[in-house]
Amino acid sequence: MSLQEIKVIAFDADDTLWVNETIFRRAEEELCDLLKEFMPKEEAAKVLFDIEMKNLPLYGYGIKPFILSLIEAALTITEGKMSISIVEKLLEKGKQMLKEPVELIDGIDHALNVLSKKYRLVMATKGDLLDQERKLIKSGLEKYFHHIEIVSDKTEKQYQKLVKQLDINVNEFLMVGNSLKSDILPVLNIGAHAFHIPFHTTWAHEMIDDEINHPKFKSFTQATELLDVL
Repeated sequence: MSLQEIKVIAFDADDTLWVNETIFRRAEEELCDLLKEFMPKEEAAKVLFDIEMKNLPLYGYGIKPFILSLIEAALTITEGKMSISIVEKLLEKGKQMLKEPVELIDGIDHALNVLSKKYRLVMATKGDLLDQERKLIKSGLEKYFHHIEIVSDKTEKQYQKLVKQLDINVNEFLMVGNSLKSDILPVLNIGAHAFHIPFHTTWAHEMIDDEINHPKFKSFTQATELLDVL
């Protein structure tokens, strides 16, 4: 694998630039705790996950779709018997999530600062447009990025489109992210480079069972380790 050919490095946002998944898991735990008189917590979490998967093609990713799924899960778990106060609590939880301070991943600011002097950097993420723009501005990282790409989902087609927009060859593109399913596999499949930096909490939907053995793939424990090879 020749890293000398890389010209553009794209970074995932949630759980690569800043903490995200733990906010969702706290909300999930609060829902399960709120409804424990109706259903055991583990069963309630399974109901919520199934509803999220069903709703993904309709709502996409992000906090607002998640809150809609929380409300639907509460209706399902309580068999329509939940009080208006529960709905109010879930809506308020969504607003709290949207107002959460942005907590940067350790070392990411330094890594971006160094890499931006040598490469064109791109933020390539999925989710709600307004929420991701808000987090980027609050993060203070916007100054490092040459281009911002926020899409409904990360697919091979989307990555190919991005490479074309950047006017580079596919072998000149590197994606860095925490999700093997969204940030790594589609990128390797189009012939580009992909670096994985796992986050300690991963949504079940983003997990894969197989190990990756590919000449254009590397795995790291933190962002600053990128500087040792780039």
